[in-house]
Amino acid sequence: MATSNPAFSQDMFAGFEQVYGAPRSLTMTVQGTVGKTFLMLAILSATAAWSWNAMSADGIGAGVLAISGIGGFVVAMVTIFRPTAAPWTAPLYAALEGVFLGAISQAIELRYHERYPGIALQAVSLTCGVMMVMLFVYATRLIRVTDKLRMGIVVATGALALFYVVTMLASMFGFQMPMVYSSSPIGIGFSLFVVGLAAFNLLLDFDSIEQGQAAGAPKYMEWYGAFGLMVTLIWLYLEILRLLQKLANQRD
Repeated sequence: MATSNPAFSQDMFAGFEQVYGAPRSLTMTVQGTVGKTFLMLAILSATAAWSWNAMSADGIGAGVLAISGIGGFVVAMVTIFRPTAAPWTAPLYAALEGVFLGAISQAIELRYHERYPGIALQAVSLTCGVMMVMLFVYATRLIRVTDKLRMGIVVATGALALFYVVTMLASMFGFQMPMVYSSSPIGIGFSLFVVGLAAFNLLLDFDSIEQGQAAGAPKYMEWYGAFGLMVTLIWLYLEILRLLQKLANQRD
């Protein structure tokens, strides 16, 4: 089961044999994963609301942002390498990412308030809209997750990750790629491509969760499936927010 989401980068559900007649309370289900995803979204929203308000009032220190950002990454790595810990680490990941995203979103909102009021809310709305559209597309099989589609998404996402690493290393030596990260038509086109790629990664996440149910994965994998979906949604939100920033800059 190839997928570009690091949470599903390995065949996480291999080795789980379906035990027919086993109680649903002991195995992973799509419905259970959906419920845990909404719970994680509620946790993320609560901590994001706190950091949003704190940022607008007194500001949040660099230490809090560092703890939430780095802490979220560390917790994500623990979850990926130890899925059995997902029932505890997945909610913690959502809480830490909420603090980070709330503060970053408020900072961007304050910067673009005059030119593009409500930019963060629009990014949230668009993220939810894209998720619902891709869920509808997947559920109705308008786009089927075939091996060719899966491989194409994985290769494209891997190439994008490599591009980000190369540009980050190049920037350390003074080399920049302003056309891609600028608000030019090329930069906006690049962001549209990345948003589309993140959206298609949702299809792979939905497929992975469905395969987990079919494989009779243990109940804790519902938390892991919800965590993997959250990773993609957070990526999608950040890319949409970056796209809106570029559009706002074009208004100058």
